Amino acid sequence: MQLAEFQALMARTYGARDRARGVPATVAWLTEELGELARAVRKGTREDQLHELGDVLAWLASLADQLDLSLDEAAHRYAAGCPACGRLPCACA
Repeated sequence: MQLAEFQALMARTYGARDRARGVPATVAWLTEELGELARAVRKGTREDQLHELGDVLAWLASLADQLDLSLDEAAHRYAAGCPACGRLPCACA
């Protein structure tokens, strides 16, 4: 699944509810899920990690949709490698 497809799927699935909550609540949920991902990375199984990574991605897609931004466009910043040095792999000090 491509990022744009995933973002559209999340908008169809949760968009109305997430927009009703608003951007501040979405950022709070995203932050909470990021914490759960951190815990899964430290102490969880691969299955736990995949689960939490999916949750973080879903909330990030919701936030992008509410801000009327594209995850594809955001990812494009890294299409040529490091945005700072322009190298792949990064050669920044």
